[in-house]
Amino acid sequence: MPLCFIEPHDAIRVIAESVGREARRQLLGELVRAWVDDIPDEQLQAHYVKAVADLDEHDLSMLAAWHASLEVGSPIANREFLLGVFPSLGENRREALRIAAGFRGEEAFDAGISEEQALETVLPHLSRERCMELANECLELYLWDRLGSDN
Repeated sequence: MPLCFIEPHDAIRVIAESVGREARRQLLGELVRAWVDDIPDEQLQAHYVKAVADLDEHDLSMLAAWHASLEVGSPIANREFLLGVFPSLGENRREALRIAAGFRGEEAFDAGISEEQALETVLPHLSRERCMELANECLELYLWDRLGSDN
């Protein structure tokens, strides 16, 4: 009897294809968080610049409101302020990038960008260990989806 082994990144793809819309949205959110967690510190700002560049006015306002909760001055909902204050966020830089990238991901999802494109973009940048963690989270999403979510 042959045994079949599947790599974690392949398991993530299979699960993404077999769950409903809300579970896919959550899976993509987890994918963005995993990607941000694996970015080396010295590359955070470059990715933040890219993420903020694509945000609309509403998302800029939401990101500025998050900055207000950190008391980093009087936040202004514009790119210059958000980019200028980023280095002073210290330990919160990853969270700022998660939020900005999450807004971009939501917009892409709503615009019909396929999950496959997101998976192709992010999965190759994740370590095997992080893919294993993400695959476990995907299994939980799969069960949530199949056991009766409002999907």
